[in-house]
Amino acid sequence: MAEIINLNRARKQAQRQGAKKQAEVNRVTFGRTKAERDQAKANEASRLTKLEAHRRESED
Repeated sequence: MAEIINLNRARKQAQRQGAKKQAEVNRVTFGRTKAERDQAKANEASRLTKLEAHRRESED
């Protein structure tokens, strides 16, 4: 005789597994840690500050 399973429970478990796989793919594709985002933002701010510091004043 076959084992009796709850179809709702099996369906939900399959959905969870699919969601976990999709989350893993998204982490690899889009993921950057907060520290990496903060570092990139700080680098960009530093770059803009240096650019402004080297700007020539116009004589208008």
